[in-house]
Formats: sequence, C-alpha cells, structure tokens
Amino acid sequence: MALSHDAPLGESPAPTAVPAGQSAPADALAPVAQSAPADALAPVAQSAPADALAPVAQSAPAVASPAAGRPADALPKAPAPLVLALAFAQFGAYLAVLTPVMVTLALRVSQIVPEADRGAALGQVLSVGALLAMLGNPVFGALSDRTTSRFGRRRPWLVGGMAAGLAGLLVVALGGSVTVLVFGWAVAQLGINATLAALTSCVPDLIPPQQQARVSGVIGITTSLAMIGGSVLAQVFSGSMALAFLVPGAIGLAAVTCLAVVVKDRPARAGAFAPYSLKEFLRSFWVNPRRHPDFAWNFAGRFLVFTGASCVTSYQVYFLMDRLGYDDTAVTGKVLAGTLAMVVAIVVGSLLGGQLSDRSGRRKPYVLGSSLVMAVSLAMIASAQNFGMYVAALVVFGFGEGLYLSVDMALAAAVLPDPEESAKDMGVLNIGNALPQSLVPIVAPAFLAIGGGGNYGALFLFGAVAAVLGAVAVQFIRSVV
Repeated sequence: MALSHDAPLGESPAPTAVPAGQSAPADALAPVAQSAPADALAPVAQSAPADALAPVAQSAPAVASPAAGRPADALPKAPAPLVLALAFAQFGAYLAVLTPVMVTLALRVSQIVPEADRGAALGQVLSVGALLAMLGNPVFGALSDRTTSRFGRRRPWLVGGMAAGLAGLLVVALGGSVTVLVFGWAVAQLGINATLAALTSCVPDLIPPQQQARVSGVIGITTSLAMIGGSVLAQVFSGSMALAFLVPGAIGLAAVTCLAVVVKDRPARAGAFAPYSLKEFLRSFWVNPRRHPDFAWNFAGRFLVFTGASCVTSYQVYFLMDRLGYDDTAVTGKVLAGTLAMVVAIVVGSLLGGQLSDRSGRRKPYVLGSSLVMAVSLAMIASAQNFGMYVAALVVFGFGEGLYLSVDMALAAAVLPDPEESAKDMGVLNIGNALPQSLVPIVAPAFLAIGGGGNYGALFLFGAVAAVLGAVAVQFIRSVV
C-alpha cells in the first residue's frame, strides 16, 4: 500500500473543493470534496453509466463547487447505487462491531468469569478495545487520505480492515480467558475501525451538501438495522458462540467488499501530503480548537451525547439480568424485543429529521432537540421497574437517536477543517464516539456501587446529564444554523 509523501508539510494542494464559509453561498453547509452526489431516495435508470459512480472531482469538475456560480442545490446528486452501497457497508461494519458490544461479549464473559466479577471483566474488555478504536480511527483515516495505491485510497482500508476485524472476532469466539478476549477484541476493534475510518469519509467526499442529512438519515437507519440484525443473530446462534461472533463479521466483510466494487475510488494525489512521521502521527489526533472552534464544539457535543448512549449499549444486558431478573437464556430474546421497538423509532426519527433538516437548511435545532429527547429516555430507563417500562424508554431513546444520527453527520461534514483530509478529521470526530465506549465501563462501577451495588438508576441518570450537556455544547457552533 503506497502513501503519498512527496511534498513538505504545509504545501497547499491544488484545490478540489470549497469549504463552507469561505466563498460558497450560505446554504453550502459542508465541504464539497470530490462530491459525487445523488439522491438516495430517487430511482436510477438501469442504463446509468459506470462513471456516474465516480466522485464529481473526476467526472464533473466544472461544478465541484457552488462558489463557481452554481447554487448548492443545483449540484449533481449522488447515484442511488452508491448510496445503497454506502448504507449496506455501514450496516455490515456496525453489525460486526455492535453485536458483540450489545450482546455476545457480555454472554462470552459470563461463560468464563464468575458472576460477581463479570461486570468488571466486561468493562476491561470493552474499555481496552474502545481505547484502541479511539486511537486507531484517526490514524487509519490519515493513512487512508495518503494512500496512493492503484486500488484507490479507500478500498484497501475498507476490505483489509474488515478482514482483520473478522480475525479478531475469531480469537474472541475461541478464547478461554479474559486476557485472550481482550487481545481478540483489540484486534477486532482496530480492524473494523480501519474500515470505518475510510467509510465515514465517504459522506463528505461523495455526497453534496443538499443531500447530506437525508443520506445520513439512510445510513443512520442501517446502523439501527444492524442492532436488530445483531440481536437476531445472537438469538439464532445462541447455541454456538463461535457462529454468534463469526457470522456478523463475515456479513460485514461481504458488505464492505460490495462498496469497494461499486465506488470508483481514486488514489491520493502524489505530493499532496507530508511524509507520515511521528509528527504526522500525533497530528492525526488533533484539530486546533482555536483555529476551528466549530469543529471543537461539535466534537464536545458528540462525545457527551455518545456518553449517554454508551450507558445503554454497554449495560443493557446486565440491567435486564440484575434489575429485571432474566437469565442468560431469556435475556437474548428480551434484548431482541427491545431492540426491535427501538429501531422502529430510530427509523422514524432518522427519516423525519433528515427530511426536515434538509428542507429547512437548519441543523442545530434538530441536534438540540434530539439530544434532549435522549436525555429524557435515559431518565426513563433509570426508573424502569419492569420490561414494559424499559421498552417504552427505548422507543423514546430510539426516536431521539434517529433524529440525532440523521442530522449530526451533516453538521459534522459542515465543520470539517480540510476536505483533503476528510478521513483524518472524521477520525478525530469519531474519537467522540469511541472514547465514551472506553470511559463509561471505567466509571460505571462507581455509579453502580452507590447505595450498596446494582444502582443502574445512578448510571443512567449520569448518562442523561451527559446528553443534556451535549445538547448545550452544539449551540456554540457559529458557522451552521
């Protein structure tokens, strides 16, 4: 895999897109980096040429920027096959990583660790994996931005990363100790996050501003469908823990391979980046908050909202077992039932939020509202004393999460500092997703121990407060309405 490194740091590459807020009109809310754009909701003629799948930077350079005299909503739209391939790849990648996070890792830990120690052991496995995911995502994003392979700069990381993730899941499935589980989950997280680093850059790379919220909504739905799919697979393969880990990983590999076939990727331009030195490695984790305050506020808001969400995804299995009294056999069915209810609400929130946000051209009100809805739902879970109350809280949580996912990606694309480094910058933003997965298992035992142990109310109220603070942080963004 070749990396571009011919130019010294700071050399300006030839412009391919106009970042928001410089010379584009007010409605250009996001960088239009090599946009290949297309309406996810519109049918595409079967005779559409293969070149329609290429980024606009290759196929229609004359209209790559609204600043060139063409309004943002007149830019060509991303073709439906590209949007569908992005959605399927997102589904597969999150199916591979969310199935263990939601269900199978907790069950695997409970098979090899005494009941009294399983909460701490699960926290150890999740936190180490999430820490490596947090570190790996921006690094892999920076390497993807620099890749000059003839296969393009995204394809090698999409497919290679998921293959490594599948190998890590195999180690987890066969491991017989917490140490082996930690190692296998670390490999899986690193591999899958290499895939996600390339995948998340595709929205700012290929989708025009006027479509980004709707396409983000479609992609957000697939993440929710992955939660359902993972719950179903955990139920179907409850008798074989190996298959419960490997089948989601294999589906993920097939899904990203489909995207690699569909997308007409391009290598990085030779000389566009400095050599990948220690300085560049450290720079992979940094975007100057003073130079890019809107990016920093979006990062803070995302970190806080995902802190609240991680309380649900990481501890729902033990909540159902410890507070509501379900055993190992029954809990997978209850997780599936709750996830189905939640995902229906996520779909509604995603579609509604994406459509309304794109039509109004506004992002912040929807992020604010969705974050507050998620906070309310976490407070509801904190007080739930039976499965019906728990499911009702998940429905509220799902609607808020769907609304958030559909709009926050468009908001993130609008505040990226440099379209040429979209994968690296999206990787930095994804630290806001991954870091809570590492921190919540570390701090959760302190909340659970309040009052003698098993205090899930304190844990979920902590999540609610975090979501409220996340809603407040986004309101300080100035370049997006």
